[in-house]
Amino acid sequence: MYISKVSLVNYRNFASAKFEFNKGINTIIGENGSGKTNLFKAIRLLLEDSSLHYAYKLKESDFNRALGNWRGHWIIISIEFDEISDDEAIQSLFIHGFGAVQTGSVDRATYNLFFRPKADIRQKLSELDNGDHESMNEILGGLTVEDNYEVFFTGKSNVDFNDPQVYKELVGDFEKVEFPSVIDASKFGTKIPHQLSVSKEISFTFIQALRDVVSSFHNNRTNPLLGLLKEKSGEIEVSEYEPINDMVNDLNSKIEGLKDVQQIKNDIDETIRNAVGHTYSPSALTIKSSLPDEADKLLQSLKLFIGEPNEEHEGSIHELSLGGANLIFLTLKILEFKYQKSKDVFANFLLIEEPEAHLHTHIQKTLFDKLDYDDTQIIYSTHSTHISEVSNVENINILAKKKNYAESYQPSKGLSETNIMHVQRYLDAVRTNLLFAKGVLLVEGDAEEILIPLLFKSVYGVSLDELGISLINVRSTGFENVAQLFHDDRIKRRCSIITDLDDAICDTTINDGDTDKLIKYKKSVEASKKSGLERKERIEEFVKGSSWIKSFYANYTFEVDFMNSGNKHEVKETIEDVYKDITTKKTAKKDITSKDIAVNGKRILTMANNAGKGWYAIILSNYIEEWTIVPSYILKAIVHAKDEWSTSVISSMIKFRLDYNNSNKDEDDATNFKLLYESLDSYSKKEITLNDYYTTLKTEIDDSQLIDLLKELI
Repeated sequence: MYISKVSLVNYRNFASAKFEFNKGINTIIGENGSGKTNLFKAIRLLLEDSSLHYAYKLKESDFNRALGNWRGHWIIISIEFDEISDDEAIQSLFIHGFGAVQTGSVDRATYNLFFRPKADIRQKLSELDNGDHESMNEILGGLTVEDNYEVFFTGKSNVDFNDPQVYKELVGDFEKVEFPSVIDASKFGTKIPHQLSVSKEISFTFIQALRDVVSSFHNNRTNPLLGLLKEKSGEIEVSEYEPINDMVNDLNSKIEGLKDVQQIKNDIDETIRNAVGHTYSPSALTIKSSLPDEADKLLQSLKLFIGEPNEEHEGSIHELSLGGANLIFLTLKILEFKYQKSKDVFANFLLIEEPEAHLHTHIQKTLFDKLDYDDTQIIYSTHSTHISEVSNVENINILAKKKNYAESYQPSKGLSETNIMHVQRYLDAVRTNLLFAKGVLLVEGDAEEILIPLLFKSVYGVSLDELGISLINVRSTGFENVAQLFHDDRIKRRCSIITDLDDAICDTTINDGDTDKLIKYKKSVEASKKSGLERKERIEEFVKGSSWIKSFYANYTFEVDFMNSGNKHEVKETIEDVYKDITTKKTAKKDITSKDIAVNGKRILTMANNAGKGWYAIILSNYIEEWTIVPSYILKAIVHAKDEWSTSVISSMIKFRLDYNNSNKDEDDATNFKLLYESLDSYSKKEITLNDYYTTLKTEIDDSQLIDLLKELI
């Protein structure tokens, strides 16, 4: 038996989210604050025996903030199980409590938690006339969680709680003021008898995020070693422990009988009698040794001493490195799970929250690889690209943080096995960044990977990382293998494909008298042009109709288009680094200065190929400055990749450009910077629109970089 689906409605930062799981190891990935911990809390409310009482203590703050007014709404947490065992006992449990309605045995079951208004409130709402908002608001206005809400568990539901229409049928339509008078149990599930509980029939272990492991070891309640020792203490044979018990009692007697101990006892007795007299003195006074002779208490006095790898010294937990302490904590919690797993239960679940803290990348990957137990479903949450790299893309759920809510995505949903294999092959530790990003740029080579992030940061003062954009080097033109992830059914994030058209930089007509070398060069240019056109045709067909993917092209190649966007100065600076021969240097400078693309284009490509495109990009990066021009197609790609541009981010980029222009103005510059700064302040406070600011800007300043950016953002 395994968890196949978890549905959350109105719970914490989830307005409506669905998670799909498979047998074996599953991974939840997402940025900080995206809801990984909240998902685990939801699962624990239903399946962790020690957390069940918290289900009855839900609060107003547990409602999703996107609701605005939570009153009258329901929190729904639904777990679906699949491959229910044929075991008679578990079949009895699910048929009577949770199983989907059907004859014979069940192989799928649901377990639901509803946090809802009590019956009297639901009855009042159902009696309202359609559209009577005034009466509805009067009923809802006085509701409190403490007095008017209840927790209700059901099983045997067969609906999709994430469907807005299903929610309206179950809870009601607040806009139309239509509320149900009865709930269809055949759809939404029947009440679960109090005596039935899944948590009592399964092995469930939750390993929390490793934030302060040393403190956990010092706390008797959270010390995993104590938990293991307590469990084992009850299994010790009496005959095996009796000699130890006798030794402890004998040791206590010997400690009590020490001459110095007896002397202190007598001195205390004499001093108190001298102070208050015989009448008010204690009738008896003894100093006793309190070494415990019970097995559980004696075992709890044991401490772990550990040596770091390749060291002979053994120290206590607080002496270990953070990574070493975390690894020991994880080990003990996993051992705790193993002890539970060995019991006679229907299913085994292990939830591990962000295990990567302070762990070396090799340990992260090895840990993930090794934790694969038979008959156990494991669910990790992580923001480690090293764990996501070794995760099966079919078993990944992605959390995307939005304003007041989070969305969940399944990146392989709807893909064929072949396509899944292609995606899996590409998602190494570097490229799995795209699973965490708010937007993605796909590029074909090293030059783009090296220069685009530096170029944008240098010109606009904001990095791609600050924008939440990941730039992924596909290292080929097979963009579809990765870009297919961005889809309405999979990852709902924007993706920009940046590639070259490889248009001919010269006339490729072969003329009489052309040398063999020239003919070869023309054929190569023509072949690249043909390949570029075919690539564009293929990509345009692929992105057609997509809400998320868009393609952007260099007319020629990245290097040629970069240079001819107004960056010949930067390219000329690299000549000294590329060539040693003085004559060649002079020729190269002359070629770069040429207005003929057949000349300057051939030169920069020759320089890049001679140095190696990646190495040449590193050389060129040394000369990128605030005045460098971002090619138009790259700027458009970056703007598309980011779904929402906040006022604060745009203001920061504008100010960066204004500061640059202001600090580099000459005596004849008539720009009214005071007006531009004041208008920027008004825009930052949302007193004027970006379009208003752009109108003012373009009449006052000649900064193509800033003007081009705002054109794209408006």
